Amino acid sequence: VSNIIIEIPNKNLNLKFYSPNRLNNFRINTFFTKEPETINWIDNFEEDTIFFDIGANIGLYSCYAAKKKNCKVFAFEPSVFNLELLAKNIYLNELSDQIVILPTPISNTNQISQFNMSNVEAGGALSTFGESYTHDGSKLINRFNYKTPGTSLDYLTKFFKLNKPKYLKIDVDGIEHLILEGAEEILSETESILVEVNDKFKLQYEKIHKNLTSKGFEMLEKKQSQLIAESNEVHDVFNQIWVRKNN
Repeated sequence: VSNIIIEIPNKNLNLKFYSPNRLNNFRINTFFTKEPETINWIDNFEEDTIFFDIGANIGLYSCYAAKKKNCKVFAFEPSVFNLELLAKNIYLNELSDQIVILPTPISNTNQISQFNMSNVEAGGALSTFGESYTHDGSKLINRFNYKTPGTSLDYLTKFFKLNKPKYLKIDVDGIEHLILEGAEEILSETESILVEVNDKFKLQYEKIHKNLTSKGFEMLEKKQSQLIAESNEVHDVFNQIWVRKNN
């Protein structure tokens, strides 16, 4: 990874991230405009809580939550191309004591399966574990894959004796519904969930809605930025924010 570093001095946090290519340059420079609803969601966290960032990519939101709200963050990112950047960005921001990297794919069961990737750039997305579809339910264009163990959130949390998260973000481009299926126990202590859903993927949309509603959550809002709305590829993608009904 090159040593080009871009600083985000916004909100007195002075975050810094490595930018070895155009994709990372875009991610970093649109940090506050690509998903402002995610930033706002994190801004409303309670201090000193547990945050699970599933699909952490290069660590933008993990680092932001750790610095902004002093969260203990568990950053889930299985891509071998993103892990180096994630680790470097955590170290660069002096957050190695606050953020734990979990390189294990998460799904609804424990299995060894293929991690299928459509992009092999550092900072790339659109990957999936154990399935062959992408964020809108269409077939994933598989450019690289490898076999690796994956687990459910409940199993991993119990195995490593992790505290259950108060806040849960899931952005993995396609199997968000399967991850929630394997999170029955941890959801009992979760107060708010941000999950990325493509409206074209009807099966996923309905399964997530049914699952979370049945567990006492209600959708607080469903948002996308102007940047996403005007995109050719992802204009059907929204962040759904769910909260416990009794909050």
